[in-house]
Amino acid sequence: MTGNNMKNNKINPIIAFDGYSSTGKSSYAKMLAQKFGWFHIDTGAMYRAVTLYAIENFYKNNTIDELALIVHLNDIHIEFKQNSDSSNNEIYLNSKNVENRIRAFDISEQVSLVAKIPEVREYLVKQQRNIGKNGGIVMDGRDIGTVVFPNADLKFFITASIEERAKRRFLDFKKLHKNISLQEVEENLKQRDYIDENRLVAPLIQATDAVLIDNTHLSKEETFCKIVQIVKNRFKFE
Repeated sequence: MTGNNMKNNKINPIIAFDGYSSTGKSSYAKMLAQKFGWFHIDTGAMYRAVTLYAIENFYKNNTIDELALIVHLNDIHIEFKQNSDSSNNEIYLNSKNVENRIRAFDISEQVSLVAKIPEVREYLVKQQRNIGKNGGIVMDGRDIGTVVFPNADLKFFITASIEERAKRRFLDFKKLHKNISLQEVEENLKQRDYIDENRLVAPLIQATDAVLIDNTHLSKEETFCKIVQIVKNRFKFE
């Protein structure tokens, strides 16, 4: 294994989750990490945190000043801390918990544009590799299995139809009492897909050795059971 083979008689692999937005990949990665005692990192949250910083500091005339953002990348400090109540890792931007703020629609509208900036990707990929270098990590994003950890011990690529993904995201926004239409959500997802798939640096693609899971017609429980079984088979867990 390319991860930390064995540590205290415990397997500590590097497991990568890539795929499209609203397929549940972050939830599955988090659930898998909790089940086996590994550390979960949502790299999408890191790009969202950078996007939040850009909006708060360099957003003028409905546009983010990319040059100003690049110049100030070293002023952005991101870390994950475990919530003692939920046991989830939550993201902090410059010492402030922004876990809920980064999920807002204004962040979703801009995050793919920020994530395609080469300097932003380079800055965050270095951090991601440092976090996961010792294994025992489940990391999800858009380029984990292709760029961040191309030699990950196990890779998943999660997908679903655009209609199903839009419905899921729309229901999430409704729970948060966000006033947004299903059509707006679907258009946002389509735009993000296009940007993610066509950016010059680290585009969203399935790694050739990734396990493909299309959960368009699978429940959350069915999808997770499938993932767990694949993990158990790969690492010979009982």
